[in-house]
Amino acid sequence: MSADDSTFFERERERLASEITSGFEELLSSSNILNRKLEDVLDTSRDYDTIAQLWSSFREMMPGARASETSVDEETAGVPGTGGHVVSASASGAGPSAAAKS
Repeated sequence: MSADDSTFFERERERLASEITSGFEELLSSSNILNRKLEDVLDTSRDYDTIAQLWSSFREMMPGARASETSVDEETAGVPGTGGHVVSASASGAGPSAAAKS
């Protein structure tokens, strides 16, 4: 009976050891894939930083760039989608409700 128990113990130990080994291999593979994906994301963000710096230096080299900055803010103040658009009724009453009253 002792021989049967040790063989069962040996088989169970080998099975568990191989299961743990395969689990660690899968974990290592998954972490390598994750690492590659994170490196891709970081490389992409570095590419965007380079492009942003290029456009920034181009904008600074343009004549009158400083004077146009304030006018751009004033121009976008009423543009829909920028958060500065204000809808107001006209004082003359020529809006859509005035056309409906006619």
